[in-house]
Amino acid sequence: MLDKSYRPQEVEGKLYSKWMESGAFACGRNDSEDAFTIVIPPPNVTGSLHMGHALNNTLQDILVRFERMRGKDVLWQPGTDHAGIATQMVVERQLAEQGITRHDLGRDKFIEKIWEWKEKSGGSIVGQLHRLGASCDWERERFTMDEGLSKAVRKVFVQLYKEGLIYRDKRLVNWDPKFHTAISDLEVEQKEVNSHMWHFRYPIEGEEGKYIVVATTRPETMLGDTGVAVHPEDERYRDLIGKNVILPIVGRKIPIVADEYADPEQGSGAVKITPAHDFNDFEVGKRAGLM
Repeated sequence: MLDKSYRPQEVEGKLYSKWMESGAFACGRNDSEDAFTIVIPPPNVTGSLHMGHALNNTLQDILVRFERMRGKDVLWQPGTDHAGIATQMVVERQLAEQGITRHDLGRDKFIEKIWEWKEKSGGSIVGQLHRLGASCDWERERFTMDEGLSKAVRKVFVQLYKEGLIYRDKRLVNWDPKFHTAISDLEVEQKEVNSHMWHFRYPIEGEEGKYIVVATTRPETMLGDTGVAVHPEDERYRDLIGKNVILPIVGRKIPIVADEYADPEQGSGAVKITPAHDFNDFEVGKRAGLM
């Protein structure tokens, strides 16, 4: 007699244990030359899995189980990711609740705390995947900081570079003043704020009493200016293109360049260029040779 309702806690755990004991998920169990592999997108060890992980891994599980049924030698490679800054943030929040910082602990003790969290969070994640019934080859489980993985990543990057598939270049990065490290664009929250437009007079080199007025919302970045940009069709400044101005306070000569990035209807129509501060300025700086 079947129960009227399905009780997963009474069925799934026992069944999954039998699957694991029998090696049902292990690759290399048959002599098929037809292989099928999925490397699991490694979840970050920053906490627990969410609904997105459940959906993603369910779809992967459907694929690998289907291919096993077709007789292929299947590997679903499991693993977890160290997540760098995100994991550091989690551990630092925990320390903050105790009234201490990573600086109080020192580098070695803080790293120990991170590894302790990795073991706790990583174990929780693996347990959740087990509860989902994920048919990964768990004997092959890896962590992104395991011995040998970084070496393999470096080898691949060098190979891709030699084949011309990736390139190395100078780029702006997002600097986190709290963690003292670069972070990706995905980790930056962009916010629009009401600000004020400041106007500065930059003296024209060699022309006493003559200035070009630049307008900016970030006056504190002027010390890093490497040029002033005006629109090439702006009649007000056409005769100044190619000349130099003297950067106030610093006294450094910087050129006036023509670039369509400068909006004649915005501010004064002349914009200070600080390539080390702004992504748009960086692109103008590259085009005009200001770096």
